[in-house]
Parts: sequence; structure tokens; C-alpha cells
Amino acid sequence: MIPMDRLAQITARFEYLEAAMSTAGGDISKLAKEYSDLKPVVDEIAAYRVLLDNLEGAQEMLSDPDMKDLASEEIAEIQAALPAAEASLQLALLPKDEADARPAMLEIRPGTGGDEAALFAADLLRMYQRYADTRGWKVELIEEQATELGGIKEVVAHITGENVFARLKYESGVHRVQRVPSTESGGRIHTSAATVAVLPEAEDVDIQIAPNDIRIDTYRSSGAGGQHVNTTDSAVRITHIPSGIVVTSSEKSQHRNREIAMQVLKTRLYDAERQRIDSERSDSRASQVGSGDRSERIRTYNFPQGRMTDHRINLTLYKLDQVMQGDLDEIVDALTADAQAQMLAEMAQ
Repeated sequence: MIPMDRLAQITARFEYLEAAMSTAGGDISKLAKEYSDLKPVVDEIAAYRVLLDNLEGAQEMLSDPDMKDLASEEIAEIQAALPAAEASLQLALLPKDEADARPAMLEIRPGTGGDEAALFAADLLRMYQRYADTRGWKVELIEEQATELGGIKEVVAHITGENVFARLKYESGVHRVQRVPSTESGGRIHTSAATVAVLPEAEDVDIQIAPNDIRIDTYRSSGAGGQHVNTTDSAVRITHIPSGIVVTSSEKSQHRNREIAMQVLKTRLYDAERQRIDSERSDSRASQVGSGDRSERIRTYNFPQGRMTDHRINLTLYKLDQVMQGDLDEIVDALTADAQAQMLAEMAQ
């Protein structure tokens, strides 16, 4: 049973925000954000209360002989509807990740497997680009180092749109591929891997960086690099001295590169702080979905069998072609549902 006093507190807070927004003369953006976050919760509370009120009214009608049969039918219908309404309300009451609505930085790097791993990293990038297209998101490649065979040594992409981090945050980890490389004459299946990291974009209020904590170097971009090769010393490398984090950007404008590199640095520092806080909050953080552990093997793409398996939730789909074309919603929905189930279980303990 959901504590009614908690529901009353949430409703009272929502009503206060509603009144405050109508009278506030200054910046109401913070009030509006909290209001919009609470509104779906309050809507679920209202629907749940309507059921409880109707149940109470129907139970009172049982004492009236003329209404007893009708009341019994109504009580049965309401009692059948209550579990679903309560479950929906419990989901709405789950703690929200404040980063869910934010844009994200997507980083992909090949792991074990040499050239084949680099080619697989490029396949993953295309998979996420196609998924972004289906959701109307914008993908901007910030840093891309290509190989001569068309693979990727490293790529950093900035993805903007609605609920980007919420939909991509469970992609962090080691993605393993099993297939026959195009360069394999004997038809043997090779196993290689690539590491994916999805970081919520930091806002200026999240991370403050002291000027003395960074070193900025400019250099000439080199290597395969594709469209990002430069002929001037416009590439920028920023080193965050306290943490040792190094970020680079190789666009044609040195000024733009500084902006991009600083945003990537803030995002990585913000992600590191989020992981530190989460680790302190719960020792179970490293178990199952959303651990953020980028050394953990999370998924296998088996091309000979046309199979994709997510090892965290034991989900296997025999539609690998569609998955590689960006059909990820079934996977993302299953991972989200599993994470919500775990949070509900923790709340019940």
C-alpha cells in the first residue's frame, strides 16, 4: 500500500508551485521545471484517488438492498483495476535521474580485435546514428579518428534531442561481436569488442573549472581522420591537471575547438562525480543494469546466427540486421523496465 501522507505531500507541493508560478514576477524556470516533473506524478495520484473514492462509495452502497448487486459489480471492477493503477503510481514515484532529459556525449573506442574491432566500432556508431534519426535527435561528431580500412580508432559524438540520456544511458559497457571478418579467407569466426560510454552533458552550474587546473595546447591534426584532418594548428588539447583527463577537438576553428573541448571536459568530470556519488550511495550499483562500468561486457552481436544478446537481462533477439539498422527501442525498453523493477524492489525492502 502506498502511504497516503506521501501522496498528500506531493499534491500540496504541486499546488504550491502552481500558485507560485502565477504570482512570481522574476525567473520562474526552476519552478516550471519542478512543476513539469511533478505533473505526471500528480495525474497518477489523482487517478488512483478516484479509484479509492469510488471503491469507498460502492462499499457504502452495499447496505442498500436495491443497490447491493450493482455495488458488488462496481467493487469487483475497481478491485481488478487497483493493482495496475497502484503499479503505475509506484513507477511515477520512483526517484528521477536529473540527467535523463539532458543531451549526451557518446564515446566509442575499439577494444580487443585489431582492425576488426575498429570496423565494429564504426558499425556501432552507424547503429546509434540511425537510432538517433528514428527519434529525431541530432548527432554532431566532435572527434573522429578513422582507420585506412574504414574503421574507427576513436569517436566522440554530441547527441541532442528529447530524453537522449534516458534512452542511451544503458549502452555504456563492452559490446562484443562474433563474425567472419571480410579479410578472413578461411571463413573463421572472430571475436572482437568495442567500448561504449554514454555521458550526460554537464551544465555550467554542475562543474566549475579553475583556470589554473587546466593546460591548453594547440597542435596540427594528423592521421587518417577523414573529414576532420586539418592543415593548420587549429586542433586543441585540454588537460585537466587534478584528474589527468585529456580531451581533444579537431574542428577547423580553434575558438570552436576550445568550446567543444571544454564542454567534453565538463561532461567527463560531471560523469565522474555522478559515479562517485552513486558508488557511495549504494554498494549494489555495480550489479545489473545501469552500472556504468565500461569494463563490463554487456552485449554480444552474433552475426552468423543473426542474434543479439544483452547479458544483463538475458534478452536475446534474433533480428540482428534490424538492430544494426538502429532498431533499439525493444532493447532500451526492456533495460529501462528492468532498472525500474530493481528500484521498486529496493523501495519495498
